[in-house]
Amino acid sequence: MAGAKLLLLCVCGGFSAYYFYSTESVTPEMVRGKRVLVTGSSTGIGEQIAYHFAQMGARVMLTARRAERLREVAEKCLELGAGSAHYVVSDMGNLTSAQNVAQETRNTLGGLDYLVLNHVGGSGSFGTFQGDMDSVLSSLTVNFLSYVQLTSGALSALRESQGGIVIMSSLSGRIGAPFTATYSASKFALEGFYSSLRREFSLQKTNISVTVAVLGYIDTENAVKKVGDKVSMLASPKQACAREVVRAAVLRQAELFYPFWGIKPLVLLRDWAPGLVGKILDTFYILENIV
Repeated sequence: MAGAKLLLLCVCGGFSAYYFYSTESVTPEMVRGKRVLVTGSSTGIGEQIAYHFAQMGARVMLTARRAERLREVAEKCLELGAGSAHYVVSDMGNLTSAQNVAQETRNTLGGLDYLVLNHVGGSGSFGTFQGDMDSVLSSLTVNFLSYVQLTSGALSALRESQGGIVIMSSLSGRIGAPFTATYSASKFALEGFYSSLRREFSLQKTNISVTVAVLGYIDTENAVKKVGDKVSMLASPKQACAREVVRAAVLRQAELFYPFWGIKPLVLLRDWAPGLVGKILDTFYILENIV
């Protein structure tokens, strides 16, 4: 199994450069003036996504729970060249608060071109499932229901602009991951809901793109703090991840896999060799550090 793990890592590393340098690029002219809402944008991937949009002249609306951090990110967005930068404090564990964010965005920006749903939260932790239903409900509310609430509130604006929805998913939303049962459940729910919504838009000739970003282990502060000593894998850089998310959104791609060669082969093998995929992934967990 160690040999299979090493082979997988070598393949992933060897072909990653080819993938990223052979894809279509995005120019500032494609983004300048676009109105973008980025949730969970006070830190991590969301913060970096906001910066990438800002560098190309987009008008950004930021939201998270920490007002001071949002203010700092908004100021940096303006320094980077954003057409405008606003923020609204919101707790995505409260669906009314999530609904208000969509309305505030439309009122402030006059519409919406990109809805980037990136926030993550809930009371679940990385560890064995102990039957705590409160953590299940908390995770599903923040990581799934608030996404749907925001989408519902933004749909009319996105129809007007013929814009796009971007969803942060995970490999854990394609292949059930141990020790993250509630989080994995919420990501599976996201995948089902937004894949269905994409098909509805297509059949109804509604020109709204739906991009699902299937992400691996990214070096955000929250992820590294939560699982850094519990898995033996390298975290991919959040800046590069954000760049690929923005590119996929602007190019209206249905899916993004990042890091591509660390995620896509496993997804392709999932139905053909589920046992092998499970064994490969299991080798990355440091069980003695998991409570």
